[in-house]
Amino acid sequence: MTAEADLNTQIIAAMGKKARQAAASLAHMPAGSRDAGLRAAAAALREAAPDILAANARDMESFQGTSAFGDRLLLTPARVEAMAHGIEEVANLPDPLAAPPETWTRPNGLKISRVRQPLGVLGMIYESRPNVGADAASIAIKSGNAIILRGGSESYHSGKAINVAVTKGLAQAGLPEHAVQVAPSTDRRFVAAMLGAAGLIDLIIPRGGKSLVERVQAEARVPVLAHAEGLNHTYIHKAADFAMARAVLANAKMRRTGVCGATESLLIDAAIAPALLPLLESDLRALGCAFRADAAARALCPTMDEARPEDFDTEWLDAVLNVKLVAGVDDALAHIAAHGSEHTDAIITDDPRAAEYFLAQVASAVSMWNASTQFCDGGEFGFGAEIGIATGRIHARGPIGPEQLTTFRYVVRGTGQVRP
Repeated sequence: MTAEADLNTQIIAAMGKKARQAAASLAHMPAGSRDAGLRAAAAALREAAPDILAANARDMESFQGTSAFGDRLLLTPARVEAMAHGIEEVANLPDPLAAPPETWTRPNGLKISRVRQPLGVLGMIYESRPNVGADAASIAIKSGNAIILRGGSESYHSGKAINVAVTKGLAQAGLPEHAVQVAPSTDRRFVAAMLGAAGLIDLIIPRGGKSLVERVQAEARVPVLAHAEGLNHTYIHKAADFAMARAVLANAKMRRTGVCGATESLLIDAAIAPALLPLLESDLRALGCAFRADAAARALCPTMDEARPEDFDTEWLDAVLNVKLVAGVDDALAHIAAHGSEHTDAIITDDPRAAEYFLAQVASAVSMWNASTQFCDGGEFGFGAEIGIATGRIHARGPIGPEQLTTFRYVVRGTGQVRP
């Protein structure tokens, strides 16, 4: 182990111990106290807006990525206000730890209760979007968890300024000082130290590109709740209303191209493509969108660029849309199964039977009917914010809010029973 790696291991060990102490305190703290801390954090964010924007300006000065990723990084007064408002919305949610326990009595007289409890200490590794730190902190506190945050190096100054404000508000309300902590530097070896922090961190949540998620899954010695890659589809069925399809697709692709809920591939029934696809192309080109289309789509719209096979497996996070003609619902479902990431997929149609069939068959964490895929967001789902969009077979799927960051324990009450 190098001296630098050993130093990061020591740092995460100290942070983890402090986080565990904070988590133990939060787990037994009344919901009203946790909510008061969140409201104080929101107020502190608003008060610190000039400092946060100045820190973000430093990050933007050195940023050299695409315009879409620059939009993810950029903070404005409205976005700082949205962060504060999101924290308040989380505070207003029901307490996820207050659900009535499930209780049953065994034939031997033992009374068993299953009650909710926090997971403990969360580790969040994320890229680009500095607001993720505020969202994650609020959801962690709401659910009684402590959290250690490691944002992308490109958003380091923004994330640090946000954390200063959030922790100031939490402390003013009497919450543990170390309930929310951030990486002390941009050293990439700190990530490795987090991934190896078994016994200190209870769950690692990566939120970023495919390479980040794959690295975390490969190297972590801590359980991982993986954020899904957004290979999302909008499928326009032959019974779609054209005006609705045009409006929804434009929003699904171009509202914010750099978010994980953006549509990356358009699937359109061949039966309506001659009439509708040229209109869709015109709408999106006017918004600055480029296209990667299969041969059938290019026969109708020759100015579209030819799609390479790998394009349909690419999360563009930019103003680029894949286009493919399909023969019907089953053909669309087959393409989604082959190329999607089980994040968010939508059908646009006025045929309820086709819609319900699609919704039942698609394996995505979120499936939609006649709505933009960009509604896949914890705030839009009523969670106030989210800590990521999860897929997989063994844990919660979809937007991860406070309830999804709790688990269960069992309480057994007896009258002197002994096991034969």
